[in-house]
Amino acid sequence: MPNDTLALAQALIACRSLTPFDKGCQEILIGRLEKIGFRIERIRCGEVDNLWARRGTGAPLLCFAGHTDVVPTGPLEKWESDPFQPVIRDGRLYGRGAADMKGSLAAFITAIETFVAEHPGHGGSIALLITSDEEGIAVDGTVRVVEALKARNELIDYCIVGEPTCVDQLGDTIKNGRRGSLSGTLTVKGIQGHIAYPHLAKNPVHLAAPAIAELAQAKWDEGNEYFPPTTWQISNINGGTGATNVIPGEITLLFNFRFSTASTVESLQTRVHEILDRHNLDYDLLWELSGKPYLTPRGNLVDAVSHAVKTVTGIEPQLSTSGGTSDGRFIADICPQVVELGPRNATIHKLNEYVEVEDMEQLPEIYRLTLENLLLK
Repeated sequence: MPNDTLALAQALIACRSLTPFDKGCQEILIGRLEKIGFRIERIRCGEVDNLWARRGTGAPLLCFAGHTDVVPTGPLEKWESDPFQPVIRDGRLYGRGAADMKGSLAAFITAIETFVAEHPGHGGSIALLITSDEEGIAVDGTVRVVEALKARNELIDYCIVGEPTCVDQLGDTIKNGRRGSLSGTLTVKGIQGHIAYPHLAKNPVHLAAPAIAELAQAKWDEGNEYFPPTTWQISNINGGTGATNVIPGEITLLFNFRFSTASTVESLQTRVHEILDRHNLDYDLLWELSGKPYLTPRGNLVDAVSHAVKTVTGIEPQLSTSGGTSDGRFIADICPQVVELGPRNATIHKLNEYVEVEDMEQLPEIYRLTLENLLLK
């Protein structure tokens, strides 16, 4: 199994699947899955290829989720080898997507193949949800598959997302949730005028400054056992004509909340509007929700994955909700228990991305034991 996992990861890395293109990765996976009795459903949306594959009809349904698309390589001359020609050097497999997340996809497949060969009459069902639209705008990928499954009431009991989660050693970190992401585009209106005649103008920078200070200093919540407190940050602020003698007519701010389950979208929006209104601002505010927070507390899935990690690596994994968003935010809509576990993440999105060969030996075994822990009860 370890050598097979490594070979499959290399075949996937060799596909130039720059987001949102799959470039044949899913067909490689489908060829393996069909041989062991998976029902294949291709769901194409625009330029995005999505795959839903399922073996079995009973409960519980354990789904492995991931993506075949990768981020751009950056300057090729700064790679030590071609990012789409996988190379093993010094115990590491190099190539774009090695860690994020073609290594995990390979481990999914070989773990399932071994499990099915050993337990052909296993209980429950196994599924894979794979997309080529995770690294990009993520509008035609996992979210579309989830919508289709929800429409026909095909729900998931457990889901493991193969994102690279570990820091120093394989298995040291399991992501059992993620913060939500809520963005706003705020335009504060004033009156443009000559800077020498401020009484004939209204400076929106001056008007907005006290409200901005209050928003920046506000405590939105205290967080909880799994999440840090919610934060509000400005990412961009623009105003003015470029001239030094013109008071701007308006300023525009882009801001973002990374928020915990201790807050809701509605509570954050309401409080922002209250602050802006209290400062008597003339403003427009457009909201964009990228994802709600989700949390999987200790239970069947966390326990099964943690036990598998401890058995294979000898370490006790830590639960974490740190980092950005993942497709787990979509899957949580139809699955009560979602975790993320994959290889070490030190080189993801970087030049000379790699995954440790040792991880490719241990990761499929962790996934296989998790299948046993959940489907052989």
